[in-house]
Amino acid sequence: MKVFAISDLHLSGCVDKPMDIFGDRWLGHMDLIEADWESKVSDDDIVLLAGDLSWAMRAEEVAVDIERVARLKGRKVIIKGNHDYWWSTVGKVRQLLPENMYAIQNDCLRLDNILICGSRLWQQGVTSPEDVKILKREELRLELSLARMSEMRQEGDKVIAMCHYPPFDVRYSDSKITEMMSAYGVDAVVYGHLHGNDCRQNLCVDKKGIKYYLTSCDIINNQLIRIL
Repeated sequence: MKVFAISDLHLSGCVDKPMDIFGDRWLGHMDLIEADWESKVSDDDIVLLAGDLSWAMRAEEVAVDIERVARLKGRKVIIKGNHDYWWSTVGKVRQLLPENMYAIQNDCLRLDNILICGSRLWQQGVTSPEDVKILKREELRLELSLARMSEMRQEGDKVIAMCHYPPFDVRYSDSKITEMMSAYGVDAVVYGHLHGNDCRQNLCVDKKGIKYYLTSCDIINNQLIRIL
């Protein structure tokens, strides 16, 4: 069994939101992802999708995008991104998902000996009262998820945390998020959200023995990254 990750697919099956307006990296991006996916992934493998799955605004619009991902090989695990407006409560999201797709929110999922937890997070280094409030709420949600993981963890388990926003600032400074990842003994972290030529391009950062993987699809050339 292998674990792969990719994020920010920004699918638009039911809305007029083509991604190629943002540059050539987005031309036929999902076709490229699907070809790479099918060449790498088996039905027993896990694929982590760290937010911004779809541009859909409502549950009835996202069904076609979920179906496109669901028919690919492997077991898929998703978290909420900042553009996943269709994502309401996690209970309603789970009702939309077929049996080979899973949603994480304030909790932890076991697939064989892999424990998957995480939260959307928020931008680091914010100063406005509203942004600080959101960030603190997301930190609490992450800790709830990590605490649940700790209750479930058994000898030999591997732990992967998913988040949408980067867990550190542009200098990769330590944060409350990275401190929690270390304290709970996470093995790897995947995140997305960053796009374009001007964003930081370090695809894997090692902090205190934990590897942090940037998985935004346009940054990783529309190819899945192997995590475990």
